[in-house]
Amino acid sequence: MAKLIYAGIMSLDGYTADADGKFDWSMPDEEVHAFVNDLERPIGTYLYGRRMYEVMAAWEDMPLSGEPQVMRDYADIWRTADKIVYSTSLDSPSTARTRIEREFDAGAIRGLKEAAELDMSIGGTVLAAQAIRAGLVDEFCLFLTPVVVGGGKQFLPDGVGLTLELLDERRFGNGVVYLRYANRA
Repeated sequence: MAKLIYAGIMSLDGYTADADGKFDWSMPDEEVHAFVNDLERPIGTYLYGRRMYEVMAAWEDMPLSGEPQVMRDYADIWRTADKIVYSTSLDSPSTARTRIEREFDAGAIRGLKEAAELDMSIGGTVLAAQAIRAGLVDEFCLFLTPVVVGGGKQFLPDGVGLTLELLDERRFGNGVVYLRYANRA
């Protein structure tokens, strides 16, 4: 059975975007990006909310000439994975290997996990909150960035308690700290 992994870059105070919706402070340097690429290689399917999908869809046809190898590498990883987008407003996907689902269905995601040979990743705080509340998220991978933004879009939802086990950690030269936890609930 595949694991469902919720990974993201967040501020030290727990936000993925600031109060104005900006997340430019979260852009990884090459060392962090290469590490993220290695984590993403075994992902077979990305589950996205609409907003996260619209951000990530740029990888589909981003001009990469002259860009660092880590960006070209990530584009290849992203393009070869399947994507499922949960949206009531998108008519059709703008990227290959993508399908639209109209509503979150915990049972269907459980079925996907059971049938999948490769792990799955969930992105977008609203969608991830639904999966967390449904007990579907197996691992949490956090990249804590040394910045405090004071408010915005929270990485973890309010009102949910979790018992986690630390599986891995790493410090990077730019001050980012990676923490990987298993959900033991």
